[in-house]
Amino acid sequence: MQQHRIVVLGAGYTGAIAAGRLAKRLHRDDVAITLVNAEPDFVERVRMHQLAVGQELKARPFGEMFAGSGVALRLAKVTGVDADRRTVDVVDADGAAGELEYDTLVYALGSDRDDRGVPGAAEYAHQVASRAGALRLRERLAGLAAGEPVVVVGGGLTGLEAATEIAEARPDLDVALAVSGGLGDWLSPKGRGHLRKVCDGLGITVHEHAAVTAVAADRVTTADGGVVPAAVTVWTTGFAVHSIARATTLEVGDGGRIVVDGTMRSVSHPDVYAVGDAALAMGPGDKPLRMSCASGVPMAWQAADAIAARLAGRRVPEVSIRYFNQCISLGRKEGLIQYVTADDRAKDSALTGRLAAVYKELICKGAAWGVANPTAGLPVRRRRVLRQAPAARRGSTATASA
Repeated sequence: MQQHRIVVLGAGYTGAIAAGRLAKRLHRDDVAITLVNAEPDFVERVRMHQLAVGQELKARPFGEMFAGSGVALRLAKVTGVDADRRTVDVVDADGAAGELEYDTLVYALGSDRDDRGVPGAAEYAHQVASRAGALRLRERLAGLAAGEPVVVVGGGLTGLEAATEIAEARPDLDVALAVSGGLGDWLSPKGRGHLRKVCDGLGITVHEHAAVTAVAADRVTTADGGVVPAAVTVWTTGFAVHSIARATTLEVGDGGRIVVDGTMRSVSHPDVYAVGDAALAMGPGDKPLRMSCASGVPMAWQAADAIAARLAGRRVPEVSIRYFNQCISLGRKEGLIQYVTADDRAKDSALTGRLAAVYKELICKGAAWGVANPTAGLPVRRRRVLRQAPAARRGSTATASA
């Protein structure tokens, strides 16, 4: 019988975890798992603000992480997906174009920064959404003289972590944070108070209710006409998914994310699963899961387990994905753990200070470790794929198509 071809696009947290978990759920004789990624090393995206200020991160080569697992790594950039023909267009590292056929696709291409169409943001602002972007920012920050202004635009988790990391690593710089609302206005009173205390202690100037409407080489302009000097602007206002899915026949939401059911399966193409930032999945309270590692990792677990179960003709598990906390590093010495409800609303309780920083560091280390150990703490049961005729294997029933 021909092996069932599983292709995983993207080797961030979600793609790498899904590929490894599938390899430990299914027999190698039955499936061929190919992980497609443009880079040979795993990128700890949650640490890009650390990389930007000059800290060295541990190298995590995929060749070592997946050695002996049965997962084949294809170093290539994905340029297109034909969800009807079940093919993926790629360009290899040497520039050669190729095509991959699949029986089951796991789409985990993630996201990049969202400049929201603000004039000058794409041309002049730096970002920490990718390793390449963080390294460019690192070089630019290293060239700044004492007293030069740096403005971080965006008051979400990424913006808070970037601003505090830069201010702690370079206390000689004039660091400012421009937020469209109030500083940490989604946090509990304790969380907001601690955040403001840390920003004040690091000398960060906070511009509240100051949505940035334009970026230039030496300044940003806010909605009220204010001008904030900026030798370097760091853009962290949110993430946008890559445009590849939108160009396919897959059903996508307004933001271009692939619409999936509770098992992370495309509602329009049953042989496609989407996980992480690329997927539009509903969580508690019928609210879309936010783009985050906290959402993406359990989505990857769910997708891998559902694929394995369907291929083996077994009951498909479906576990509700919920939130417990939001973990924010505020430099290397301070942190904030905001406890939240299942649907991600702040509770009154929060953990702050050095203990919170240690907690966040453990979360980051645990996330990276989980990529290489996708079934840690779970019984590993490699299921056999149902023996079916080739025509049936390409059908759309629950047992015949993953």
